[in-house]
Amino acid sequence: MFVEREASAGEATSQERRDAAQNDKRILGNVVQCDGARATISAFADDAEGTVTAHWTVGKMISINLGATRTVGLVYAIGKSQRMWNTDSQNPIEVEVELIGEVRDGEEPGSKPVFDRGITNYPHIGAIAHRIRSRDLRAVYDLAGRRSIKIGSLSQDEEIEANIAIDDTLARHFAVVGTTGVGKSTAVSLLLRKAIAARPDLRVLILDPHNEFAASLPEYCVRIDSASLDLPFWMFKLEEFAEVLFRGRETVPEEVDLLRELIPLAKNLYKNPASGAYLRRGVDNTTSDTPVPYRIADLIKQVDERMGLLESKNDRPALKSLRARIESAAADPRYRFMFNSRLIEDTLHQTIGNIFRVPHHGRPVTCFEMAGMPSEVVNSVCSVLARLAFDLALWSEGKLQLLLLCEEAHRYMPADSRLGFAPTRHALSRIAKEGRKYGCYLGVVTQRPGELDPTILSQCSTFFAMRLSNEQDQAIIRSAIADSSASTLSFLSSMGQREAIAFGEGVATTMRLKFEKLDQKFIPGTAKRAETVADDSQELDLPGIVDRLRNVQKPQSIAALAESIDPGRQAGDPDYRKPAAPRLHSDDDFDMRYGLKPATFGLRSQND
Repeated sequence: MFVEREASAGEATSQERRDAAQNDKRILGNVVQCDGARATISAFADDAEGTVTAHWTVGKMISINLGATRTVGLVYAIGKSQRMWNTDSQNPIEVEVELIGEVRDGEEPGSKPVFDRGITNYPHIGAIAHRIRSRDLRAVYDLAGRRSIKIGSLSQDEEIEANIAIDDTLARHFAVVGTTGVGKSTAVSLLLRKAIAARPDLRVLILDPHNEFAASLPEYCVRIDSASLDLPFWMFKLEEFAEVLFRGRETVPEEVDLLRELIPLAKNLYKNPASGAYLRRGVDNTTSDTPVPYRIADLIKQVDERMGLLESKNDRPALKSLRARIESAAADPRYRFMFNSRLIEDTLHQTIGNIFRVPHHGRPVTCFEMAGMPSEVVNSVCSVLARLAFDLALWSEGKLQLLLLCEEAHRYMPADSRLGFAPTRHALSRIAKEGRKYGCYLGVVTQRPGELDPTILSQCSTFFAMRLSNEQDQAIIRSAIADSSASTLSFLSSMGQREAIAFGEGVATTMRLKFEKLDQKFIPGTAKRAETVADDSQELDLPGIVDRLRNVQKPQSIAALAESIDPGRQAGDPDYRKPAAPRLHSDDDFDMRYGLKPATFGLRSQND
């Protein structure tokens, strides 16, 4: 491969040598064809002694020397014209190279070389090509002074660090894609650790459908699940509340219109118990979407009163159906986090503070665990959280920097609009399109980018593409990468564990990297697998599983509140904050948590 030629003028630009004994006049290859994006290099696969060298391999970067500048290219194909190997003489080969940019020396002597993605001087026929020097390779991936974090090393040279510009990666949104088992969750955990260390002001909300990230971020994370979540029903917008009532099925317009009219009346009753169910138009601007507390008892009362009006006889079937839906949702144990009697009090600031970690008390990450939750619960809750995240960042005027990380994002942002919950799509689309202006960032993690909403994916400016075997998924990523680096994606189906191709605003140029190795205890899902192995000898708790299927919760001790509050009363009652008086226990099993008397539900006396 190292061919001595007396006629060669050598390299015009002084560069470091990996071997001090190498001759300045060596030639590894020559350009024989070039167009605006690619070049072909003629070289030999073996040296004069017949020893096969490995200087030309797919995925390696090469440098084409043009004197003052060096054109940088990536080898994406190698071939031998006759497809035959000759043992008696050297074997010529053709190397196909994709041109990436050019490196030029600094103006001052001894200064670092500078990389530019554009190409001003294209290689001429006969230009000398060789493997890129370490000094130039560092210049290719230099971030030009932007705040950076190290996430691994280059696959081509493990001695060179793989750095990303953390501010640009977050502010312009990022996506991590890859098939199952390639290390997506581990890479995300690493990125979060590095981002929190570099940006202590950052808050992170993780939508975790597999309940695995909390154990991988134990020192940063606060865990929230359906049992510990406090998200009052009055914080839901009308369409989100309707999703809960209709359980994911298609809504009935007549019933939704009735809710739009009756919810503001219930909110007015909470604020002014003595004012009656009348709104003064022009003075009270409360709507069904305003996050103002109200009581389910008052809402059902308004439904009953509307049914009793003579002019509402045509609406009675819709009113009866609506009342049944409200009663069913309020009594469903799966919605305990919404309809708990503690949550009727105006605690909006406390709820937002707990979820979005304001103040964070050293734990800036909230992990919302969704495993086992019904889809209609996940849809409505994710919609509320995404909407609150954007509004919180908007009205904080840049003081709050918030990252919303969507694991398995194709579940609630699918390409097919009929599969996803429309309010969730709208809330996440709003973050993707406008969030970076206000400090609300989006992180997308998915194994099926082909099933993800293209609008969301197009707003992600930095990609970490791990191994993808599906042709449709590869085509989606191929459409997002710059044309000058398209051949890099030919490696997508053959990359190893923890390997990724990073491209976009967060990196200087497209690079193939290998993520750092995390400690075993910080790998998502490891703790859960360890517990499974440890409990392998124990018998299966079938009664406990049946209780979970029936949504039967174990009795839990309720934390003491600041004031003694009677669970039978609700916020808005005249004697709500007075000490609880002795109450007579009913013999029946009726649930009094919602402050509703049996007569409110239209139940008959058992003596009838």
